[in-house]
Amino acid sequence: QMQGLDAAFVALEQPNAPIHIGSIAIYDPSTAPGGFVRFKDILAFIEGRLRLAKSLRQRMVRTPFGIDYPYWIEDADFDLEYHVRHAALPKPGDWRQLCILTARTFSRPLDLTRPPWELLVVEGLDKVAGAPKGSYAILSKMHHAAIDGASGVDLMHALHSLEPKPAPLPGRDTWKGEKMPGQLAMFARGSVRGFLNPLRQAQLAAKAVPGLAKVALGAVKGDFDFGATMSTPRTRFNGKVSPHRVVDGRSFALADVKKMRALSDGATVNDVMLSIVGGAMRAYLEEHDELPDETLAAMAPISVRSESERNTMGNQVSAMRAPLGTHIEGAADRVAFVARETQKSKAMTNAVGARQMAEISKYAPALYMGLAARLYTQWGLANRLTPMFNTVVTNVPGPPMPIYSAGARLVNIFGNLCVLDGVALGHVVQSYMDKITVTATACRDAMPDPEFYAQCIQDSFEELRDAAAGTAASSPTPKTGTKVRRGTTSGLKRSTAKPTSSAAAKAKPKSPAQKSKR
Repeated sequence: QMQGLDAAFVALEQPNAPIHIGSIAIYDPSTAPGGFVRFKDILAFIEGRLRLAKSLRQRMVRTPFGIDYPYWIEDADFDLEYHVRHAALPKPGDWRQLCILTARTFSRPLDLTRPPWELLVVEGLDKVAGAPKGSYAILSKMHHAAIDGASGVDLMHALHSLEPKPAPLPGRDTWKGEKMPGQLAMFARGSVRGFLNPLRQAQLAAKAVPGLAKVALGAVKGDFDFGATMSTPRTRFNGKVSPHRVVDGRSFALADVKKMRALSDGATVNDVMLSIVGGAMRAYLEEHDELPDETLAAMAPISVRSESERNTMGNQVSAMRAPLGTHIEGAADRVAFVARETQKSKAMTNAVGARQMAEISKYAPALYMGLAARLYTQWGLANRLTPMFNTVVTNVPGPPMPIYSAGARLVNIFGNLCVLDGVALGHVVQSYMDKITVTATACRDAMPDPEFYAQCIQDSFEELRDAAAGTAASSPTPKTGTKVRRGTTSGLKRSTAKPTSSAAAKAKPKSPAQKSKR
């Protein structure tokens, strides 16, 4: 049976906001036997490794009237070719076209009567910067009820090998499908669980008392600032979302990001990436005359998955609030602010107990949870309530060594995150070998100009890189194309406060292909 947070993601699923996560993975087939990979080779490779990824052949079954959490069962009708599909980009096959296809694919809900995942193999990446000739991409999406960032890493390992031609897995696949459970039995079991839930919640609440006492003491001492949480400014990213998505991202050298930690004592790679996102959001909102005086804040998921829970389904996560320093113009000062504030947030999360918070979520009443999610969307409460954060920034560590799928080497990977009412912009920070990527997924109504926002991410990175190198961020090397500068329009016309479909036309950022020629 699903746990509370997993069931919450099922309850949050709405026609305008499907709750799945995914990635854009780019592969070089020249490392495969023969130097090329056919679609049927990809199918055969995945089929041979299904036993390593339990979640891929399980579907969800909901209880009658939503009285209890859904269940996972082995899908007796599992069909691999339904889940793995094939497409090609039209010429010229550039990064923008790949992002558009990703956004359209990501906008469509998954079929929840089958195992909730899909892969789309995409050929024709002829003009994608950094992709070797003949490369292809795999666009993935999987329901958030079945996976979190940490278990996603386990899944990536299951569907990849450490060598281009790995040895066959020992033994044979003994997997078997299951019959659908009876509705009456699930209803009876759910009724009993609902009756016992208050007792379980009381037990967990008792365990949480010491942590809450620490938080209260910290608030009295001034260690924790609860007022900031309740004064998060509203932005265009904090309303009801449409069913349409945009996707774009940038890739950086991990070594450059590590050097930026020197901008503030004790700063981490995660602090630097949060600062980059903060700088990008500052530039974007400033260009639209919508930059609040107060700092924006991100929700940063924290994995509480133990070693014994590796390669298991579902979510084992808690979260912390991370201020982004968008009210600070100086890049170096922003890193120092973010590093200081994240330390406070971590201290508060540790005081309560991240694992304890995750455990409490497992016993939320299923019936009320589903009803609350529907009313939140139908009544448009995201447009009325004060937000607790403005965006999500999740950090997913990837393998430090090359990995292969069907013999093709993974070149780079960009993560995709679901958005929902109240949070119309999400970021995935993904590392792999010597690279680190930042990918933004947003509601199209909130961000009609994703190329411009990707340029803001690039500019924010370069400002931090220059600051770390001791170069004045205000005197960069002149570049061709549009650059965003703090406090100026940089040759761009300022847009009105409302996002318009012409914003992308006014801002003409360099494409990833152009950036690679610098």
